[in-house]
Amino acid sequence: MATTLFNLEGKVALITGGNSGIGLGFGEGVAKHGASVCVWGTSAEKNAAAIERLRELADENAYSEQKFHSVICNVADEAAVEASFAETLDVFGRVDACFGNAGVARSGRFDEFSTEDWRAVLDVNLDGLFYTLRAAAGHMRARAEAGDPGGRLIGTASLGALMGMARVEAYGASKGAVISFMQALAVEYARFGVTANSVLPGHIETAMTADNYANEKFSNAILPRIPARRWGDRSDFEAIAVYLMSDASSYHTGDSLLIDGGFFLY
Repeated sequence: MATTLFNLEGKVALITGGNSGIGLGFGEGVAKHGASVCVWGTSAEKNAAAIERLRELADENAYSEQKFHSVICNVADEAAVEASFAETLDVFGRVDACFGNAGVARSGRFDEFSTEDWRAVLDVNLDGLFYTLRAAAGHMRARAEAGDPGGRLIGTASLGALMGMARVEAYGASKGAVISFMQALAVEYARFGVTANSVLPGHIETAMTADNYANEKFSNAILPRIPARRWGDRSDFEAIAVYLMSDASSYHTGDSLLIDGGFFLY
């Protein structure tokens, strides 16, 4: 069982892009500590598998009254986000932590990069985060004004926001914006007991990065530069999710938390 400091019983986490990779890592972490979880994703099959996994963790840790639910949602669709947030509230009654994690990447030579690809990346990574956190922040503000302050807003940025990464300028631009976005939210919503932070993953093995890490040339160039000498995986994001969602982080806001095995330093 979790200690009282990190006990998330009675709290609800909403995680976009929560059916695999880093998002599922967030969900696994908070579920192990008693939180109920709503997963948003675009694949019904992956959503169902994620919910099954979270229920297994709930059974293993013997927390009572945890709920798990998934919603099919493309966060780039403003109306879909509004409807999905309403459904989440119908099921859970509240959202205590919103992890804006859904993201996509497209690569190519910059001077040949299409406007269509540029928009596709920003539509999900930036506009989608805006739609999602706008709904969550409004809910948290309304709760605070009714006498129930508190809440957590978390945006998934990237190591690519801090370092120049060739051929993924759209991705880097979107993730750099996430950091500034979360800092502004931290200032505006502190009065409601709401914190806002960004998480910056480094080189993490997910479905989105599988082709890169299978490339021997890429792997030989990058892996020796990671002091931890391994790729990250979704389990590396369990603890940060628990901390950021817990009462222990109530005075920690506006930060950018880099989880990269030391790559940026080396």
